[in-house]
Amino acid sequence: MEYLRFCVFFSFGIKFAASVFSADAPPAFESIPKEKLLILTVATEETDGFLRFMRSANYFNYTVKVLGMGEKWKGGDVGHSIGGGQKVRLLKKAMEALADQEDLVILSVDSYDLIFAGGPEEILKKFKQANHKVLFAAEGLIWPDKRLTDKYPSVRSGKRFLNSGGIIGYAPYINRIVSEWNLHDNDDDQLFYTKIYLDPLKRETLNMTLDHKCQIFQNLNGAVDEVLLKFGTGRVRVRNTMYDSLPIVVHGNGKTKMYLNYLGNYVPNAWNYENGCSGCDDDLLDLTQLEEYPNVLVGVFIEQPTPFLPEFLHRLLTLDYPKDKLQVFVHNNEVYHEKHIQTFWEESKNVFGSFKVVGPEENLSQGEARNMGMDLCRKDATCDYYFSIDSDVMLTNRQTLKLLIEQNRKIIGPLVTRHGKLWSNFWGALSLDGYYARSEDYVDIVQRKRVGVWNIPYMAHVYLIKGAVLRKELKERNYFVLEKLDPDMALCRNAREMTSHREKDSPSPESFHMLRPSKGVFMFITNRHDFGRLISTASYNTSHYNNDLWQIFENPVDWKEKYIHQNYTQIFTHNYLEQPCPDVYWFPVLSEKACDEIVEEMEHYGSWSGGKHEDKRISGGYETVPTDDIHMKQIGFDKEWLHFIREFISPVTLKVFSGYYTKGYALMNFVVKYTPERQAYLRPHHDSSTFTINIALNNKGSDFQGGGCRFHRYNCSIESPRKGWSFMHPGRLTHLHEGLPTTNGTRYIAVSFIDP
Repeated sequence: MEYLRFCVFFSFGIKFAASVFSADAPPAFESIPKEKLLILTVATEETDGFLRFMRSANYFNYTVKVLGMGEKWKGGDVGHSIGGGQKVRLLKKAMEALADQEDLVILSVDSYDLIFAGGPEEILKKFKQANHKVLFAAEGLIWPDKRLTDKYPSVRSGKRFLNSGGIIGYAPYINRIVSEWNLHDNDDDQLFYTKIYLDPLKRETLNMTLDHKCQIFQNLNGAVDEVLLKFGTGRVRVRNTMYDSLPIVVHGNGKTKMYLNYLGNYVPNAWNYENGCSGCDDDLLDLTQLEEYPNVLVGVFIEQPTPFLPEFLHRLLTLDYPKDKLQVFVHNNEVYHEKHIQTFWEESKNVFGSFKVVGPEENLSQGEARNMGMDLCRKDATCDYYFSIDSDVMLTNRQTLKLLIEQNRKIIGPLVTRHGKLWSNFWGALSLDGYYARSEDYVDIVQRKRVGVWNIPYMAHVYLIKGAVLRKELKERNYFVLEKLDPDMALCRNAREMTSHREKDSPSPESFHMLRPSKGVFMFITNRHDFGRLISTASYNTSHYNNDLWQIFENPVDWKEKYIHQNYTQIFTHNYLEQPCPDVYWFPVLSEKACDEIVEEMEHYGSWSGGKHEDKRISGGYETVPTDDIHMKQIGFDKEWLHFIREFISPVTLKVFSGYYTKGYALMNFVVKYTPERQAYLRPHHDSSTFTINIALNNKGSDFQGGGCRFHRYNCSIESPRKGWSFMHPGRLTHLHEGLPTTNGTRYIAVSFIDP
């Protein structure tokens, strides 16, 4: 009997399979035409998030109908508390005209914090495969009423709880759900949908289920660790690693909006490995097509002692932008820098459109000063842009201002980094407590392995803001003051979150509940060009006469730019050096500025030795061939000078004395002063060194007459020293030499006996 039943069943199965797979048989699931999918979303304002949503929808050619645009938002502060009922009311009204279209599929989604990662065909296929009339998004966290947890159906695997940010279903069924709405705009939409879903009879009658395994909807709240970017040819997907699914609708609900911003830097087609940044040239502002350049207020903030400030200020003058279109506001919080500001003002007071300085006597906090600068632009209707820059930013790209304006973003900053470090002016992510966290792509962006325009949660030091944004989205004052945050963190948090507030134009007590939604102004960093660098201010000591000289360790690039001769690198590229005597080499090494500041530092110290034989500064206390000098060690410059030798003298040594690898060490490093009145010359002698450098620190002719050096063995004299140029010659054995008399003025040279 059992055998007979098996044969009958087997025979029936073969016939059924033949009918299913025959050429004339209809498919098991008939596909839904993409024309039958309509997206309904609620947005009362065109925020940055909404515009991003529409870009992703347009990329996949979705049909989108926006509900409530221009309407006052009365649905509560949904980012921080219950609310959102206004969305259901608007959806209910829209569905009244669509209720009888049985084959129409409605996809109701949020817009401010949502992007698409796939197209209509895929979403309809997955909806059809779910085999339900209505499918809600699911998440692992319950909101807003945890007491309802036990009423949810148990699930073996997947997300258990409903999320109202994504609903897909046939129009008649969606209409039947939302037609039950009879609450207020500021009541909670998710609670409304939850109660319907938790009613077993309604759940069965309306044939509802949840997208438990994120086939269509990916809610990020509580699931960030499950999500990875999946790079492919053409576009980028989001992959849920827990369920091995490729969600189509990615929703940054709860506190995951910044993570959605990170994903949105790639999904669906913003950046990939094959094509780089595909959207960087979208909506560019072509400055060449404008009748005149926009007006820019430049806010300069000097909040702590800052090395290389004159060079920073000079770079503002060299920006490639019409100076009459630049208004300058300077807040200087340091008395030490008043001399630099005064010099800059005298140079540029007639260059810029206007020039305003607020000094340390005003006793403004950083937040107050930054608010003041921003207010100057906010209150001036002709101010098109506000460009804020801190004094520790060295803009090496003269086109920076133009390049930022052309990107046409509300808030954008140029990437600047600290030389040789991963320290930059932006954060790729935030930790749960709102402070620094490293995003997966941070290092690649800093090192410019990924080039583009990046939506980021925090920036500082230098950024450009549209004047219109200051007068609209950021029209309230005190954006730089928030709790215990530093000013830049306060600004970024205020711009990101735009903390909702009571509507001022509504006099009723109910207005306390009528909260505007978070605007979420996006902030961008661009690394499409090399803009410059950040300098270190942490250990800047202002106790010297010329303090920048001591910055060779902290800020080596800026030190080199200021203090190394402009032709130094040509020694190696064009053999730019001379040999005036056998084994005596002559090459440029120090800039005129370096020479002047070293001399000034020595004269400021003032304790010249007088050229006496007794010298307690050296071992043994006796100098056989004394000079009128000051040792580098006396002014606390010995470590810096030895580093200069290793960095800039040692490479030349290897070039001219091939095969000799110097240790770059010297016990005797000093500046000599020759004058007819004190010490005019130096008698013949050998140096206690393997080789010696002798750098001219001032000019023959204008600063002194005479001078020079004569090498006895070769009867060779060099009588025309060049400022900033160094002699290099062997010390102990072959090059007996003497200092020729200085006949007028004062001659300064820097000497080191290297490898004693």
